[in-house]
Amino acid sequence: MLQIEFTAEDVARTRFAVSPLWEVVASVRVLKGADEQGLHRRWADQVRPRLAAAKLDLAPLSALVQVPTYGIPGFLVPPPTTPQPSLDVELAALRTTPYELLRTSSDAAQAGVEALRADPERGLGRLADTIAAYWDVAIAPHWPRIRTLLEGDILHRATLLAEGGARRLFDDLDPQLAWNSGTLNLEHRFVRGERTLDGRGLLLCPSAFIWPRIFSTIGFDPWQPTLRYPPRGVGTLWHPRAAAPSTALAAVLGRSRTLLLTQLTAPATTTDLAARTGLTAGGVSQHLTAMRAAGLVTAHRTGRLVLYARTSVGEALLTAGD
Repeated sequence: MLQIEFTAEDVARTRFAVSPLWEVVASVRVLKGADEQGLHRRWADQVRPRLAAAKLDLAPLSALVQVPTYGIPGFLVPPPTTPQPSLDVELAALRTTPYELLRTSSDAAQAGVEALRADPERGLGRLADTIAAYWDVAIAPHWPRIRTLLEGDILHRATLLAEGGARRLFDDLDPQLAWNSGTLNLEHRFVRGERTLDGRGLLLCPSAFIWPRIFSTIGFDPWQPTLRYPPRGVGTLWHPRAAAPSTALAAVLGRSRTLLLTQLTAPATTTDLAARTGLTAGGVSQHLTAMRAAGLVTAHRTGRLVLYARTSVGEALLTAGD
């Protein structure tokens, strides 16, 4: 049992954030076999052939994300300093990681860390470039859906905190957590004993790719103590959600564009969408081009394929139109 002691200042400084960089690393764990329950099988089955087609060399990243292992090098995923940093911001910080922070407690990742220490500037640059390329293929097409899930969970937790304070927040957060008289008890598989937050508070980060685990970074300077936990509804993240096009939305966008937007439950090509909807490939391309200009869809190239995905604006329109 890990016992995390809170002072009044720690409660006052507790906050939430979303980390795109962490989602990259956690998703690599899934692809390497950490998803024993198959929660992300739909996603993995789509992403693996796309990664193969893109011919990405993931070695710099893969060497640091070993499965099975009890930890991930802290410098690879430092806690975000703002609530919703972009991946570019997090990668800029990664590229400038101080030499003394290039360390790990994971024996399996030690070789990858030593390679970085041999030439930090070149190694960190290559690592950041690898993460950016992986993001474009594996995460970016799905990011609006993932981000909506994570942000929705944060909103729910903030409401609980406002209604019932820290006890209400933590008692609802995860079955592995329990709040008791200023102490947060975490059923940790590898860490035991008491930890203090030293007035820095606790950073809470929902993560789509870690269920059923909680990852903790407590007591490692210079980072704020952090808990990464599975959000509510993560079990439905990859379930198909296509439905009949909204009549109200169709009156604004047109039936064909509304139908295409509805069908984008997962990233798809123009050929895929033409087969599903009965529209011509040329017509699909024209509608997607218009919706992309309006910020409703994005396009991501994977090898010879261009995958289209809904943006957060497109997701919001469909939800409002239900």
